Amino acid sequence: MFQELAPRQNLSLDLLGSRGLTIPFLLPLLLLAACSLPPSRVKLPSAPGSQSGVSQTGIASWYGPGFHGKATASGVIYDQNDLTAAHQTLPLGTRVMVTNLETGSSTEVIINDRGPFAKGRIIDLSFAAGKALGMIGPGTIPVHVEVIDGPNTIQSIRASLDYTLQLGSFSQLENAEQLRDKLKSSYADVSIVPLQAKDATYYRVQLGTFSNRNAAEEQARQLSKAGFPVIIMEK
Repeated sequence: MFQELAPRQNLSLDLLGSRGLTIPFLLPLLLLAACSLPPSRVKLPSAPGSQSGVSQTGIASWYGPGFHGKATASGVIYDQNDLTAAHQTLPLGTRVMVTNLETGSSTEVIINDRGPFAKGRIIDLSFAAGKALGMIGPGTIPVHVEVIDGPNTIQSIRASLDYTLQLGSFSQLENAEQLRDKLKSSYADVSIVPLQAKDATYYRVQLGTFSNRNAAEEQARQLSKAGFPVIIMEK
């Protein structure tokens, strides 16, 4: 490469000399040309192995000491020193790359909780993740969130979740059918949803689809008063 470059430089100087131009005359022209170029636009790199196009931009916050040691929505105990985050709709277990749009620094986190619940925020980072992005002091920063992978293929980031009520889970289909038939006499939209586990199939009896968690909680209270054990499930 270096053997090729030297002759090209000599040729340029020879041509300049043949046209009667000198280096002092050339420098102002080069500076003028450089000033006329548009500023470069830096494009944030995609996360390695990310699901292309599945991303979100908005405001991030962080949470820490007050929740340390408590259970998250996934059932995992929150450790503020782990690289985790809460998101309103991404499937629990999803890995995402979070980039601070003010500094360009990035960190990878796992979604294991639900939130944030403050209006206008898209992700709530653990203390460790917030520290990695330099946001502990300011509290919030603009970020770009890009999905790397998840428990299922993610086509888009949903604006909100749907919920259903689970009233039982059985290893025997007959038991699930008995509960379903009992519920059908008083409630609509009751179904049996099979779940294939590692060594068995479980038959879950579920009722309704709710786009609002408050509505799901109200229906759950009524069922609980009627004597049914109820779990609110994401759908």
